[in-house]
Amino acid sequence: MPKVAVVLSGCGFLDGAEIHEAVCTLLALDQYGADVLCCAPDIPQADVINHMAQALLVGESRNVLVESARIARGQIRDLAEVSADEIDAVIFPGGFGAAKNLCTFATDGAECQVNPEVTRLVQQMLQAGKPIGAICIAPAMIACILGQAGVKATLTIGRDKDTAAAIEAAGAQHRQCAADDIVVDEPNKLVSTPAYMLAGGPAEVFAGVSKLVNRVLEFCER
Repeated sequence: MPKVAVVLSGCGFLDGAEIHEAVCTLLALDQYGADVLCCAPDIPQADVINHMAQALLVGESRNVLVESARIARGQIRDLAEVSADEIDAVIFPGGFGAAKNLCTFATDGAECQVNPEVTRLVQQMLQAGKPIGAICIAPAMIACILGQAGVKATLTIGRDKDTAAAIEAAGAQHRQCAADDIVVDEPNKLVSTPAYMLAGGPAEVFAGVSKLVNRVLEFCER
């Protein structure tokens, strides 16, 4: 049974992990019989958003690991304690948390800085030849990590031209893709899907995420 780390970035699409994408990932992994390890960095969120008003809550602070534990039902570990040696694959759901808490892509684009523990784990996985899945905006973060390492990745965030341009500026090749489909970078064992960058609802998200999970697990068998 392959062991797959799911790296969360909080709880809520405007300031953390996109909940539908995270749950679809966990559901697909369970359906395919994988052993799941949820993890998140033990850091403050970049900001806190009132999701009903979609407004910034000034002066409020939340912790990424603590908030991510809501999705993981408390079964979660600090990302700093997770290494490529103990897992067979890693998947990053999207949400603004991936672009604001795991890295600074939301504000800095192609020049973004990535959380050191995220960078470490992605680099370890790449060096070990183990697969990486990236959902929604998370491929932008992967593009920054691999681009800074001189690795030319092929991935997708769907069809958003500005985000695609930033990804290519970071050193990756962007490929357009439907919400319910995936883009596979065979040499780097990297799988990406647009999810809510394009999807109209959870069914489309799950279709793409399920394909991504299936392909990631196929890489684990090689």
